[in-house]
Amino acid sequence: MNAETVPDVSAEEGHDLVEAGAVLLDVREADEWEAGHAPQATWIPLGELQARVDELPRTRRIVAICRTGSRSHAVTAALVGAGYDAVNLDGGMRAWAAEDYEVVASDGLPGVVI
Repeated sequence: MNAETVPDVSAEEGHDLVEAGAVLLDVREADEWEAGHAPQATWIPLGELQARVDELPRTRRIVAICRTGSRSHAVTAALVGAGYDAVNLDGGMRAWAAEDYEVVASDGLPGVVI
């Protein structure tokens, strides 16, 4: 799959998909996750994804997210190539936060995107 064929969605579209039952897959590193993430996200760091891909459901759409959409773009391409119904959230957590969607830190307090 080439870069032009990876399905992208906006933060608003991604939020709507998650609200409708899609899995929000955050592939960022631990420090990024701890500083701030969407409360409904499933966290599997990019480096662990290959070993943990079986944790992802094949019966639900997956919305992949990172900080800017670059790492999650690559993840989406791999997931689609493996038969998952996946889309990339264009702009990542920066776009998510810019739309004022909830971002929480690991301690449950309001978080930030780093």
